[in-house]
Amino acid sequence: MSKLSGLGGRLYSGETSFDFIGQRRRWYSISAVFILASIAALAIQGLHLGIEFKGGSSYTVNKSGISVEQARASVASVDIPGEIIVQKIGDSKIRIQTGALSSAQSKGVEAALTQTFDVAIESIDTQIIGPSWGKEITKKALYGLIAFLLVIMLFLAMAFEPKMAIAAIVAVVHDVFITVGIYALVGFDVTPATVIGFLTILGYSLYDTVVVFDKVRENTKSVAAVGKMTYSQAANLAVNQTIVRSANTSLIALMPVG
Repeated sequence: MSKLSGLGGRLYSGETSFDFIGQRRRWYSISAVFILASIAALAIQGLHLGIEFKGGSSYTVNKSGISVEQARASVASVDIPGEIIVQKIGDSKIRIQTGALSSAQSKGVEAALTQTFDVAIESIDTQIIGPSWGKEITKKALYGLIAFLLVIMLFLAMAFEPKMAIAAIVAVVHDVFITVGIYALVGFDVTPATVIGFLTILGYSLYDTVVVFDKVRENTKSVAAVGKMTYSQAANLAVNQTIVRSANTSLIALMPVG
């Protein structure tokens, strides 16, 4: 505990220092592994779009003691096209997602669920989204992401010198690309809330990038004139000086989410 006491101050003064810049090849290798895994996940599995994007029907049954297998068997008894996705939500909810269904097919699914789980049809939360609505939501989500990235690139290009701006843009895109890859790998449904999550991650990534690069610029401004340390040493000091600030920001952001 005594070693952690005052760690932030020692990192800021340079008394304690982690050699991030000297070990950059290791960090590049770790990053490359995550990027390759993300590319593989996106190429092999792709993203599982929620019904908000691709259109379809969703049925949520609220009853304790029911299983995914029961729900799947119940819906399978109804002649409906396309893939059926069944998920357990908490301890007492089952959600069944299907492709676009006709009114008769939708009523057939509801009837099968009420019979299987012995619940009233009013207790089944049914959501039906048409394909045209899904396409509109997808288009708006993509426009939002692209517009956000363009604004970020413009801001970084004005805030930093060209080399720093390019590196900052790569860092921001790198973070959200790995997040998308993780989504593809674990098979989470991509919903409008997911897009908001991606934008939030971009926001925090941008914050950390600007804080670190601004400190690097401050530390390296007088490197050539003073000559007390090299550019790499000054940049490494900047990264160490911003560790605690970035960690505190992330912790504070995670607390209300938790």
